[in-house]
Amino acid sequence: EPASTEDPALSIAGAVQSQKLAVRAISRLQALPGGDVKLLCDTVVEHVRELTGYDRVMVYRFHEDEHGEVVAESRRDDLEPYIGLHYPATDIPQASRFLFRQNRVRMIADCHATPVKVIQDTGLSQPLCLVGSTLRAPHGCHAQYMANMGSIASLVMAVIISSGGDDEQTARGGISSAMKLLGLVVCHHTSPRFIPFPLRYACEFLMQAFGLQLNMELQLAHQLSEKHILRTQTLLCDMLLRDSPTGIVTQSPSIMDLVKCDGAALYYHGKYYPLGVTPTESQIKDIIEWLTLCHGDSTGLSTDSLADAGYLGAAALGDAVCGMAVAYITPSDYLFWFRSHTAKEIKWGGAKHHPEDKDDGQRMHPRSSFKAFLEVVKSRSLPWENAEMDAIH
Repeated sequence: EPASTEDPALSIAGAVQSQKLAVRAISRLQALPGGDVKLLCDTVVEHVRELTGYDRVMVYRFHEDEHGEVVAESRRDDLEPYIGLHYPATDIPQASRFLFRQNRVRMIADCHATPVKVIQDTGLSQPLCLVGSTLRAPHGCHAQYMANMGSIASLVMAVIISSGGDDEQTARGGISSAMKLLGLVVCHHTSPRFIPFPLRYACEFLMQAFGLQLNMELQLAHQLSEKHILRTQTLLCDMLLRDSPTGIVTQSPSIMDLVKCDGAALYYHGKYYPLGVTPTESQIKDIIEWLTLCHGDSTGLSTDSLADAGYLGAAALGDAVCGMAVAYITPSDYLFWFRSHTAKEIKWGGAKHHPEDKDDGQRMHPRSSFKAFLEVVKSRSLPWENAEMDAIH
């Protein structure tokens, strides 16, 4: 289909102008003070909206359990805000996430448009692969999903960061396994909207810079955390060499400084040394009996809910102790860390995420309700992160 010569964006001057706008936006991102991921996300949605003119632009970040959250938003004043809303993992199936890693910009100019068939040459022995094609029509389910949200047009761009893997190792389809889809920048419009290729290319350029900047911020935060953990581990090990093991709970720094917790304890040679918010001695002995019976063959345990982990005495502990991490020193000596319950509110965008709900690759069904509702999470602590468990063990 011939390009319209009347569209200034498709001219050389228009393409140059698009790149200039992207470069200016990148310069502003790079000038931001470090250590503030929220400011970085807030700034990028403003620039993308300025570049593209969409009614709403959001940064949509995937959590570890694969559900998504809107963490930044720029919108038209009369539109309902989506900031802070959580969406179940099944809203963006694994097949779609795989495609976003290969084709990082996806535009739907009009979700109501009638699809046009792509007919391949009958002489071809294999069907054409349209994975990398921008001509692919949206899945009927997704088009209906957009319409249910009141959105007619969209532009979605992948936010890719390094996952710390081997750059030379590649996954299926030739995609580097070291690259991780952290989230999406999603643009919505309430009427049909077409963005010319030069402008889409400029947006992709901006997303690459945003991903690099975001990756740098996340790596810096991880390095600072690792340094703190290593420094604390060194001091604690020095205490163990100079003093009795009880020094790690009676002196400073203590084992409570190793990871974020509300309480910690040492059970050593039959004696109990608690620190902060902890179970009573009789309760800790009951926990040890449960660990020996149910987890005796492991080197430790971590849970954000003792009740969900199967400990029958969890109710007696109350809200003060919900999460626990434990490291076995010997079969009869233990280090404990405890976290109190966190009554946090999660605002779901119409459908709650259930960890057991997995994308099975079968027929998708669009949701008709996007009305926000609150879920209050109780009897659960903050989860233990992998870096924290590495520090403990």
